Amino acid sequence: MNYKNAGWRKQMQIKLDYNNMMAEFIGEKEGFTDKEIKNGVKQFADNAFDVVQENRGTKMMGWTELPYNQTEIVDDIIATAKDIKKKFDNFVVLGIGGSALGPIAVFQALCHLRHNELPKSKRKAPKLYVEDNVDPERMAALLDVIDINKTMFNVVTKSGATSETMAQYLIIMDILKKKLGDKAKDHMIATTSMSKGNLIKIAKEEGLKTFYIPDGVGGRFSELCPVGLLPAAVVGIDIKELLAGAAYMDKLCKIKDVKKNPALISALLEFLSMKKGKNISVMMPYADSLKYIADWYCQLWGESLGKAVDNEGNEVFVGQTPVKALGVTDQHSQVQLYREGPFDKVITIIAVDNFRSTVDISNGCEDIPDVNFLCGHTMNELINTERKATEYALTTANRLNYTITLPEVNAFTIGQLLFMFEMETAFTGAMLNIDTFNQPGVEGGKNATYALFGRKGYEKTKEEMDNAPKKNPNYVC
Repeated sequence: MNYKNAGWRKQMQIKLDYNNMMAEFIGEKEGFTDKEIKNGVKQFADNAFDVVQENRGTKMMGWTELPYNQTEIVDDIIATAKDIKKKFDNFVVLGIGGSALGPIAVFQALCHLRHNELPKSKRKAPKLYVEDNVDPERMAALLDVIDINKTMFNVVTKSGATSETMAQYLIIMDILKKKLGDKAKDHMIATTSMSKGNLIKIAKEEGLKTFYIPDGVGGRFSELCPVGLLPAAVVGIDIKELLAGAAYMDKLCKIKDVKKNPALISALLEFLSMKKGKNISVMMPYADSLKYIADWYCQLWGESLGKAVDNEGNEVFVGQTPVKALGVTDQHSQVQLYREGPFDKVITIIAVDNFRSTVDISNGCEDIPDVNFLCGHTMNELINTERKATEYALTTANRLNYTITLPEVNAFTIGQLLFMFEMETAFTGAMLNIDTFNQPGVEGGKNATYALFGRKGYEKTKEEMDNAPKKNPNYVC
């Protein structure tokens, strides 16, 4: 329990380096001056900070209290996870969006990168599968590789009306009942709203073990509640350390001084960048363990900030398009565009100081200097050298970029990182004067799906769709 040691916590504090956002490093045309930052603090950041602080723990900002208010829930999750480890070989999450992306990101970050391929004696935990789509081939493939008798399923949806998740539930529960009869309920856990929705009714009728998503926690902000904590605990992640990391970052985010608050300064920089026409936000971790942090971030950033109207109802059509990349993989694909394409991006690089493994590069090819120069070094040196080279290449091309550095990847630093991005999103939404926590654009697609399936109550939408202009065959080739 290193996270209880103040010195260790300080040592594990993640850092944000925004030198390469400043005019001093990338030129005054693209970069920001100290004066612009100071004016931005007065005009936008100070007010955004106050708005977020005033609304903590209320309405859809219940997620701000998750590092502090779950002691009994965490104990229940840990006990449940311990029981699952004893009885089951597989743990399958049925969910989509925030119910899936968070668990995937944390699993990838904190477990062995080949966790499911390890023998059980080395895994010491069930295999984890997160079924975050309704591709029929995917479901069929899952059923080919798991033994239903040795699998625990976790259906996750706050409303119980998410079509994709409930379709998965219907398929799996039918299989469980046919194979296991009355014992089917022992193979399904529900994570849903305590007070409303369809899934809580189903869970009670079926007698399912249930965990609850707090009312003030939306899907994309739900990783630090039972949505993410249960899968994490099942695969052996220290969820108390994860929450301790979030709490540590939260203390920094309660400081009004932007020079001491990483989420507030990054929010201001992104906001000012948007005002300069930078409508793309690239998230580029330099570690395979952090690959799916970028996927999780894309939902958080895109769904929270992409809004048509502001809080007064004025049409504003704001937001940045989030793009995921992976260093060094995407140095060989996307960086060409980032360095020489349009000046419409901010690139966030995530660095890791100390990897959990060290791999030496073997000696050889003595007669080929272009290869032999690598000998005597490590892959650790190579990946971090390439990251620094990318920063340099972007900066010398006057491209906005900044770097978040994790001392190492562990539950404490991942807790910090997740909470920092959540707070950054809240601060940026306040600067944009929008409702950061709704998603009316998502609802439009959901409603159209309901209509096409003939769901009761969506007859008007079905009629509108039937009367829409028919496609012109001349435009099909």
